[in-house]
Amino acid sequence: MPSCQPFWRALPFCWTVLGLAAPLQGQGQDSIAPGKIAHATRLTGETITIDGRLDDPAWRKAVFIGDFLLKDPVEFGRPTDSTMVAFMYDDHALYIGARMFSKDPRRVPTALTRRDQYGNAEHIVISLDPYFDHRTAYSFSLTASGSRRDYYHPKDTEDISTRDFSYDPVWEGKTSIDSLGWSAEFRIPFSQLRFNDIPAQTWGLNINRWVPERNEDVYWVVVSKTLAGFASRFGILKGIEGIAKSRRIEVLPYIASNGTFTGSREPRNPFDNGHEIDARAGADLKVGLGPNLTLDATVNPDFGQVEADPAVVNLTAFETFFPERRPFFTEGSQLLQGTVPDFFYTRRIGGEIHGVASGDFVDAPRNTRIISATKLTGRLSSGLSIGALGAITATEYARFVYLPDSTGRTKVEPLTTFGVVRLQQQFGRDASIAGLTLVNVRRSFGNDSTLPTLLTRDAISGGADWILRFKQGEYELSGHAGGSYVAGDTAAINLLQQSAVHYLQRPDAPHLRLDPNRTSLAGYTFRLRGDKNAGLWLWGNELDIKSPGYETNDAGRLQHTGYIDLSGDFNRRQTTPSRLFRQSTVGIFGNLNWNFDGDNQLALLRLFSRFTLNNFMGLAFNAGYAARAVSDVQTRGGPLMGTGRQVDANIGMSSNYATATSWNFRLAGSLGEFGGWNYTVNWGLTLRPASALEISVTPTYLRQVNPRQYVTQVGGGPAATFNNRYVFAHIDQSILSTQVRLNYIFSPGLTLELYAEPFAASGRYYDHGELAAPRSLQLRSYGTDGTTITQTSDTTFQVSDTRLGQMFSIPRLDFNRLSLRSNVVLRWEWHPGSTLFLVWQQNRSTFCPAATALQCPGRTRGGDLVGLGSLADAVRAPGDNFLAIKVSYWIPVN
Repeated sequence: MPSCQPFWRALPFCWTVLGLAAPLQGQGQDSIAPGKIAHATRLTGETITIDGRLDDPAWRKAVFIGDFLLKDPVEFGRPTDSTMVAFMYDDHALYIGARMFSKDPRRVPTALTRRDQYGNAEHIVISLDPYFDHRTAYSFSLTASGSRRDYYHPKDTEDISTRDFSYDPVWEGKTSIDSLGWSAEFRIPFSQLRFNDIPAQTWGLNINRWVPERNEDVYWVVVSKTLAGFASRFGILKGIEGIAKSRRIEVLPYIASNGTFTGSREPRNPFDNGHEIDARAGADLKVGLGPNLTLDATVNPDFGQVEADPAVVNLTAFETFFPERRPFFTEGSQLLQGTVPDFFYTRRIGGEIHGVASGDFVDAPRNTRIISATKLTGRLSSGLSIGALGAITATEYARFVYLPDSTGRTKVEPLTTFGVVRLQQQFGRDASIAGLTLVNVRRSFGNDSTLPTLLTRDAISGGADWILRFKQGEYELSGHAGGSYVAGDTAAINLLQQSAVHYLQRPDAPHLRLDPNRTSLAGYTFRLRGDKNAGLWLWGNELDIKSPGYETNDAGRLQHTGYIDLSGDFNRRQTTPSRLFRQSTVGIFGNLNWNFDGDNQLALLRLFSRFTLNNFMGLAFNAGYAARAVSDVQTRGGPLMGTGRQVDANIGMSSNYATATSWNFRLAGSLGEFGGWNYTVNWGLTLRPASALEISVTPTYLRQVNPRQYVTQVGGGPAATFNNRYVFAHIDQSILSTQVRLNYIFSPGLTLELYAEPFAASGRYYDHGELAAPRSLQLRSYGTDGTTITQTSDTTFQVSDTRLGQMFSIPRLDFNRLSLRSNVVLRWEWHPGSTLFLVWQQNRSTFCPAATALQCPGRTRGGDLVGLGSLADAVRAPGDNFLAIKVSYWIPVN
C-alpha cells in the first residue's frame, strides 16, 4: 500500500483516504445529509500552475471534501477508492484540485479522446450551478489522460440526451498519474461562466467520478434513481466573494482557404475548369454584458470543418431534417428554441437554395451565404432567461449557359432576414418555467418576378410554453399554445396550401378548402402533457393539436398538420440489483391520431422493455401492433386511403461500455397486410487497441417490401376517385451502409479524425395499381379488372383501361443510388481557444434510374438488390474533392 506523500500526510483525512480508517457509517439513503456544503478559498498572493500535480503550496490552504458515495453498482454504497476535491479562486478564475486515489494506479484506464467525446477512461466531472437556479448547470470533465469535456445542462436532469455539448468555453485542465492514483487541476475563468451579480456567490455543486475498471459511479451528492432532478438536488459551493467585474470581450478572427476539385468534368462546361480555389476571412465576437448576458456576433462565418450529413433515400413527400452542427448556432440554442421545436430550426439560416436555373450548364450555389448573425443569450438574477437572434442571408444568383454562347444569370434566393426572440421566466420553489417565443422571417424580392411565386414574403410564428413542476420535479405539467401567419403572392400561398405539410386540396375533406386567391395562411398549435418522473411507477400522457393552416417551415421545422394526437405511456422500473438484473424498465405505450374530420389515422399499442444485466450488458425488447386506419397523406393530396394492420418487434443488445472493446446489436422487423414486411440489422463495434487510437464500425442493412408505395397521379380517372388515378406499387427496397470512424489522439489538443460512409440503396417497383375508392384498403391492380400494363421503354409503362377506354403512361422508377461521403480532419488547438483545421472531404455519388438505362459503376444496375459489392462500386462513383485550411485565433480583451 502506498504511503501518504508529505503534503497529503499533513491532512487529517490521510489514513481514511488510503483505506486504513474505519468504513463510512450509514450506507443507506439517510447517509446523504441535506445541504452538503463545500468552501472555496481565496488565493492571497499565491499562484497555481495548472500541471495536474497539486504540488503548489496554495493547495495546503484549501478545504478538501471527501464524503463521496456510490450511485452504481450499489446505490449509496462506499467507493473502493477515495476521492478528495478542493476549490480556490482569485479575481479571474476558479481553481479546482482533485485527488483520485487508486490501490493500483497501473490499472487506471487512460484512453485518450478528442474534446467532448466519451471513451472508457476514468474521469472526474465538476458540475456547477452558478445561477443557483436549481435547474441548469455547467459540467467540466477531465479524464485520467487529460482529455477535456464540457457541456451544459439546460434541464434539471442528468440524462445524456439532454446535454448541450455545443457549450465550448476556454479553460485549462491537466492531469497527472502517480503512485497514489491520479490527480487533476482545473482553471475555469469566471468570464466563461454566467452568474448573478452579487457580492457573495452561492453556487450549486456536484462532483462525479467514474471508475470503469469496477463500473463504479461515485458522487458527492447521490441523486437516487427513484428521484427526479439533478441540479435541484446539488450541494452548495460557498466562499466566492468580491469577484471583479470583467468586460468579457472575446474576438475570434479566422482566415481560411479551400479548393474544390471536380472528379468527373464535362469539357464543354464553361463553369467547371476542374478546380475552384477560394480564400476568405471573417470573425466571431463575444461580448459580456455584465456577468449574466452574452452578445455573440459572426461576420462571414465559415463552417468548412463541419462534418457532412449522412446519405439517405427519402421516398416520402416529407422533408428530411438533419441535426445542426455549426458551432455558432448550436451554442446556446436551448435559450432560443424553448420547448417548442416547431418554431425555430437553425438550419433554415444559410439553408438550401429555393430557386431553379435552367440551361445546358448551370453554376448555382448550394446554400445561401450568411452575411452576418448576432445573438444575445443569458439569464438575469430575477430568473428571466433571454435569447435573441438576428441573421441576414445574401441574395444569391445562378449563372447559366445555353450552347453555343447564350449566357446569363438569374436570382435563385432573395435577401432574407431572420429574427428570433425568446423570454423564459423561472418561478416557484420547484423551478417551474413559463416562456414566450416570437419568430419572424422577411424576404426582400426586389423586382424579381419568379421567386415571389415560390416563397412567402413574411412569416411570423410564436406562442407561450410552460413546465410546471411539483415535488422537485416528481410531477410535471407541460405544454404550449401558439400560432403562425404567413403572407405572400397568391401563387406562393397556393403552393403552400398544396404542399405535403397541408394538402388542403384533398377532395374528400369537408373541413378543408383550397383557396387559390389567398395571400396569407394562419393556424395554431396546442400541446398539453402530464408526467410522473420519480418513483418506481412512471407515466406520461400527451395531447397534441396542429390545425390545418399551421405553418412554420420558413424558420422552423414541420412535417404535417391538421391532426389531433393523443398518446400515453405507463411503466414500472427496477432500480436496485436483483438476481437477474441490475436495473430494468417494462412499460406500455399507446397512440391515437385523428384528422380534423375525425378520421382515425393511427391506433398503436406498444410494449417496451429495457434491462441492464448484472455484468452491465444492456438488453431491450419492444413489440407493437397498429390497427387498420386511414391516411390523409398517402395519396399526396388525394382522397383518404386505408392502411392495413401491422405488427413489429425489435431486440437490441449492448456490451459494457467501460470495456476497451464495446459493441451493440439491433434486429427489427415487421409484418403487415397485403404482403408488406421489413427487417433491419445494425450493429456497432468500437475498438481501442491503444490509448490514443479508437476505431468504430457501424454497418446497417435494411430490406423491405412496401405494398403501398406512391408512384404518381394521373388525370382522367374514375369518378369514384374524383376523376384522378392515384397510382401505387409494391417496392422491394434494400439499403446497405457502413459508417467508419478512426480517431487518433496525438495529445488532448491535437487530433486526427477520419470518417467514411459508403452507402448503397435500391428500389424495384412492381405490381402497379390504383386506389379503387376513397378509404379503400384495396388497389385495382393493373393487369386485372379490364386493365393491361406493358413496359414501353426503359423508363415508362403504358396502361390501358378498357372500362373507360383510356390509355396512359406511368413512370418506371426502379433505381440504385451509390454514395461515399468521407472526410479527414486534423484539429490542433495550438493556443487556448485558437484552432487550426486541415480538412479533406470527398463526396462521391451516382443515381441509376432504371436497369437498362444509365448504369452505376461496376455490376450495380438500377433496381438490383444491394450487397457488399455495391459498397465497393460506391468507391468508384464519380465525385469531388474538397481541401481546406482554417486558422482561428482567440483574443480575450480583459
